[in-house]
Amino acid sequence: MATPPEEPRTPREPRDWTDDHVARWQPVLPGLDPVVEGAVTRMKKLSVHLRRVREQSLVDFDLERHEFDTLHKIAGRGGSAAPSELAQDLDLAPASVSGRLDALEKRGFVRRTQSTTDRRRVVVELTAAGRETWLGAMDVLGHEEERLLGVLAPEERVLLNDLLRRVMAEAESGENVRHWGG
Repeated sequence: MATPPEEPRTPREPRDWTDDHVARWQPVLPGLDPVVEGAVTRMKKLSVHLRRVREQSLVDFDLERHEFDTLHKIAGRGGSAAPSELAQDLDLAPASVSGRLDALEKRGFVRRTQSTTDRRRVVVELTAAGRETWLGAMDVLGHEEERLLGVLAPEERVLLNDLLRRVMAEAESGENVRHWGG
């Protein structure tokens, strides 16, 4: 006697901390939309998780947050920038940038040279050690991002990115922002 073929089963999604969070709050707040609460809570928790990974990578590479930020801005300008450009990128006073550059130069991560086109200008460049340290710290976070989003198929990643873009465009528009309090 032949056995009937099994019904195809859809894999059940694993439960996470947020599922229990939503279940706990639904009886307390009957109007709570579990989908909205779940999505927002997961985005917050994911942001915290990625921040912790980034902070640990800074510890692993013996970098302070402000050092990484400065190296990152220099790298983002192709590996060299004027101090005034860095001040603008970092939203800092020029004197603050100068102090950061002094410390990074002492560590061998950047070098300051005179501009070849204007002798009054200084150019800040990443050294090989600065680039290697910056890339190492970036790789840690990049690998974790790939690991996390690796559970999604490529088309799901595209969809997630598109959906989050729509949500962020609304958040950035500020049209529906309510001001609470006084």
